[in-house]
Amino acid sequence: MFYAKDWVDYELLDTGGGEKLERWGSIVLRRPDPQIIWPLEKETSQWREADAHYHRSSSGGGQWQQNTELPERWTITYDQKLSFYIKPTSFKHTGLFPEQAVNWKWMIDKIQNAGRPIKVLNLFAYTGGASLACAYAGAEVCHVDASKGVVQWAKENLHLSELGSRPVRFITDDVFKFVQREQRRGSKYDAIIMDPPSYGRGPNGETWKLEDDLFPFIQTCKTILTDDPLFLLINSYTTGISSTVLENILSMAMKAKHGGTISSGEIGLPITNSGLKLPCGILGRWEA
Repeated sequence: MFYAKDWVDYELLDTGGGEKLERWGSIVLRRPDPQIIWPLEKETSQWREADAHYHRSSSGGGQWQQNTELPERWTITYDQKLSFYIKPTSFKHTGLFPEQAVNWKWMIDKIQNAGRPIKVLNLFAYTGGASLACAYAGAEVCHVDASKGVVQWAKENLHLSELGSRPVRFITDDVFKFVQREQRRGSKYDAIIMDPPSYGRGPNGETWKLEDDLFPFIQTCKTILTDDPLFLLINSYTTGISSTVLENILSMAMKAKHGGTISSGEIGLPITNSGLKLPCGILGRWEA
């Protein structure tokens, strides 16, 4: 497992009974997590006194119960390099997946040691964790997401991290159509990052199912890589997909033409109180 163990402003305090207890800066949140199928050994005061608790609704969705008045949003910083606005949303999320720090660290190292200018395409880019990491490392970045709200959030994170002068282009668009247009325009990138959804629907009723469409999409993305690409990274939170599947897809798509090496595995977070680790998703990495 690749796990993010070097956070200071974030900490996974405890888990159990389908929930996790997390510290985001000085604020403690209690949220559900479907991976946590083990029991909570004891509901301590730390659990009961969480600043906010997300309760699922039997009809879908849920809501936050605030035990203390939360700010509208607050800031946390990773490794004294990247800063993010945190805000509890109506879908239990906070605008950041802290386990992705394992990828940020890896991308920064790859870009800084490339010895040449690097142009990165970040697809399904959300609030910009990977975009910030690549910009910090010195890359030119194109950040693409279909949600106008999260693209704006990513822009604010970039400026919060004092990276506003870096060459980052923010695009609000359907990812698949954008890649097809880049293919027609002859655009090229040295590295591609993607975090595709399990299911999706395009603006004209197009459907996406990861099991059926990921490999063809990777094949399309290959056409906008330079002749000397640096890396291709796939993240996935789709239940039931093994990291070995991502490894196989990357091997078939990339190794014949570009050689290189492939790694894959789970990503996760260390749990402070128990010493266990929480699996949070999977990754597959091809690198030159």
